[in-house]
Amino acid sequence: MFSCIKRAYRGGGGDGRIQKPMERFIPSGSRDKNGHIKSGAFGAKKRKGDAGNMKDDQKARPWVLALAAAMVLTAAVLAPPARAAGEERTLVPVGRAVGVKLFSDGVMVVGFSEVASDQGRTAPARDCGLKEGDIITHINREEVDTIEEVQAALQQVGDADLSIRALRDDQTVQFTARAVRCGSDGQYKLGAWIRDSMAGIGTITFWDPETGTFGALGHGINDVDTAQLMPLQSGSILYSDVAGVEKGEKGAPGELKGAFQADRDLGELYANTPGGVFGTLSGSDFFQAVQPVAVAGREEIRTGPATILSNVSGDKVEEYAVEITRIFPQNDEDTRNLMIQVTDPELLAATGGIVQGMSGSPILRDGKLVGAVTHVLVNDPTQGYGILAENMLALAEESRPGGM
Repeated sequence: MFSCIKRAYRGGGGDGRIQKPMERFIPSGSRDKNGHIKSGAFGAKKRKGDAGNMKDDQKARPWVLALAAAMVLTAAVLAPPARAAGEERTLVPVGRAVGVKLFSDGVMVVGFSEVASDQGRTAPARDCGLKEGDIITHINREEVDTIEEVQAALQQVGDADLSIRALRDDQTVQFTARAVRCGSDGQYKLGAWIRDSMAGIGTITFWDPETGTFGALGHGINDVDTAQLMPLQSGSILYSDVAGVEKGEKGAPGELKGAFQADRDLGELYANTPGGVFGTLSGSDFFQAVQPVAVAGREEIRTGPATILSNVSGDKVEEYAVEITRIFPQNDEDTRNLMIQVTDPELLAATGGIVQGMSGSPILRDGKLVGAVTHVLVNDPTQGYGILAENMLALAEESRPGGM
């Protein structure tokens, strides 16, 4: 942002070719592009500024957050070993809650606000043609990735014309604007809210011992105001535990409550995709005892009894009973591949069903990794959606630096 700090929330809707129960969005940036509630409301801690007045607290301290999105630990830099034809791919199912920090590649425009100057009230950013969701990458040919860099560029240029380069729908757009001096603090501003980072807590879906890659969430990390996928410049996962649960009820999805420690990095992110976040693990001691299992192909998956691995108390991962009630036809534009229902009495008593923070919880059936929990139905928190594990794995490999 170039003018003032503001918190704002919006909603949306939509459904796919197969009719699926609709879900209402809650005010925590948890929607996907179809308007469904993610069972991991990522972005409980957001960084949003006016080009100079907001600083991120970089000191090591616990961040109390809603466990919002399950994180996908992805691939290491190592090339995977050659695999014999027909050999099954195996992954370690995790289900562990971790914290995540994401810093954007460029700064995202998330709103506009008029700047009060001696000449009246104006919004130069909006007037020059910028739109919500645009990602500003350069000002006067200088790359900008943080709120502070944008602020510094505006003060340097003053009231002279400046060029703004941005990305819109993956296309480069160019604008010319002129900042105005704010009457209240004397700073030059453009009248736009911008965001350069997000943070939250979620669940790791899998770890690949062959590559060191991990996957989490089963859905992407979207900006809470525009619902657009945040472009990743860098990010990491952090040690976390679950301190409590707000139970889900009809019309009011619950959430896991927890804290993560900013000074205990466990791995680095390399991709934020619609089907999960992926990265390289720096240490796997906290789940190394879990044995790898085969990844189930779509053609192997059937409706019926299954289990999920979730971390809903402390740092302990438990296995809970669920039912796969529906398998949707392949749709590359929709990551909701499965519908599940929680049947485990212990989990229902603890959480009421699927709650925010459980995104990424691995789904297992017949001894194989089937997928990950991604969304919860607002009108029935015992039910939700999942993504196929094979789809997450494909995204992890496609987005890994250097390719597959």
